[in-house]
Amino acid sequence: MPRLQNKTALVTGGARGIGAAIARAFRDEGADVILTDIDGANGQAMADEMGAIFVRLDVSTEADWDAVAERFPAIDVLVNNAGITGFEGPFDGAPPAHDPENASLADWRAVHAVNNDGTFLGCRYAIRAMRAKGVGSIINISSRSGLVGIPMAAAYAASKAAIRNHTKSVALYCAGQGLAIRCNSIHPAAIMTPMWEPMLGDGLDRPDREAAMVADTPLRRFGDAAEVAALAVMLASDEVAYMTGAELTLDGGILAGSAATPGG
Repeated sequence: MPRLQNKTALVTGGARGIGAAIARAFRDEGADVILTDIDGANGQAMADEMGAIFVRLDVSTEADWDAVAERFPAIDVLVNNAGITGFEGPFDGAPPAHDPENASLADWRAVHAVNNDGTFLGCRYAIRAMRAKGVGSIINISSRSGLVGIPMAAAYAASKAAIRNHTKSVALYCAGQGLAIRCNSIHPAAIMTPMWEPMLGDGLDRPDREAAMVADTPLRRFGDAAEVAALAVMLASDEVAYMTGAELTLDGGILAGSAATPGG
């Protein structure tokens, strides 16, 4: 029997990358999938490809979440995946500064609006949508950057750290309410998704660029979106019903120890 049979799962930011991989893995495991994104064209195409329902959703907008709640008042799984780094572009000239000294308040708030407000609104919706059954799984996609400082991407790192902590608050709240609604976070590091393409390019030196990007990773490679999706499937299933408030790191071993190389 598929692991997510008879479950309804909503995945934000599902038009591409990690979100699309999670939505596809959920569908393969028998879930009824609601795929959401602000990218209507690619989101609809991805949903059609995998046999999911597409809904346009700006996760930072309360009214959009209210519309989702009206249309889907009950779900079993929510994945808060939608997020931005602040470097998405296009820009007139250089990308904006995101270090603690030079970042603008507007750029700081833009990152937190999507990453933090979106996660808060998603969790709030999910708790209400799961309360009647009293059981469910909320999966928040944080980042390795939520566990360590990232000086040139301070807003992103701070937002992902907040997601990590809010996950624990949600987990404790639901348990305190007598609900079997679990909330856990996944912390990926360098996962090969379209966001890396501008930095890697398609020239003959791409393999060298890839190697340089993961030179400090003990496993010496990028992670694959399907590997993140595999963790999400586990958390969405009934196999880990005793796990809540946990953080699962998927980083090729970066946080396992010091910066020493595997052979050092």
